[in-house]
Amino acid sequence: MLFKKFSGRRIRTSGATINLVAGGAGPPVLMLHGYPETHAMWHKVAPKLARDYTVVCADLRGYGDSSKPKGLPDHSNYSKRAMARDMAEVMSALGHRRFHLVGHDRGGRVAHRLARDHGDRVRTLAVLDISPTAKVFSQVDKGLATAFYHWFFLIQRAPMPERMIAGYRREYLLGRIGRGPNGLRDFPPAVQREYLRCFDARGIHGSCEDYRAAASIDLVHDARNRGNKLAMPVLALWAKHSPVGTMFDCLADWRAVARDVRGRALDCGHFLPEERPAEVLRELRRFLAAHP
Repeated sequence: MLFKKFSGRRIRTSGATINLVAGGAGPPVLMLHGYPETHAMWHKVAPKLARDYTVVCADLRGYGDSSKPKGLPDHSNYSKRAMARDMAEVMSALGHRRFHLVGHDRGGRVAHRLARDHGDRVRTLAVLDISPTAKVFSQVDKGLATAFYHWFFLIQRAPMPERMIAGYRREYLLGRIGRGPNGLRDFPPAVQREYLRCFDARGIHGSCEDYRAAASIDLVHDARNRGNKLAMPVLALWAKHSPVGTMFDCLADWRAVARDVRGRALDCGHFLPEERPAEVLRELRRFLAAHP
């Protein structure tokens, strides 16, 4: 009901089964969600973007209704490389050789790796409210550790974080999505229920593994790309009222890893597509139209 005129699909990749919705006609755009959400986060943006584009909104491995496997000891099955491979294979299965790529939060980190590993397939990259992972870890201080406390909580050895979150699941999830200037008013009850439905024991574990991989194997992969800049055009949007907007210079951070970067801040909290959907849509349309 959130994506009228979209169709649902489940596509088996080499490492997972990925749940998605797709709709519209025109150049393909893949949209990836953040933590602790699902593809439903795009419900205010994707249907309107689909008037001119073929829009694919997928659940990342470990989230939504996609596979939520048990993490391996080295967390490699939740590396951004593995999660990006899922999405490359999904787009191939849908018949899209090249596509535009949009990612918010964790989805932005998967999108960054997808652009690294499959750059010949990515026309443009849009990242919402993140600086590159290696940059975040390189400037940890008291302020960042306080604002990003969950980065360091979720990476603790299983099952401690999983069990603690499970005992406080509803309050934890709604507290995270509702921390912006408008609280939960930007998240309709149906969307809140969808996020809670998917944030089950396996989803909590999958999301913890996502963060564990970010603090380990992902940094190894990122180090191997140091000095090699992304070639495709990049749009960076960030929130004035999120830790990313107040603690990082997003344009400078992305220009350090990509050749062609533009972007700006939006007057909202972390969840840009739900808090400022009209502005996000306008910025995406302008960017995509400039790079057909």
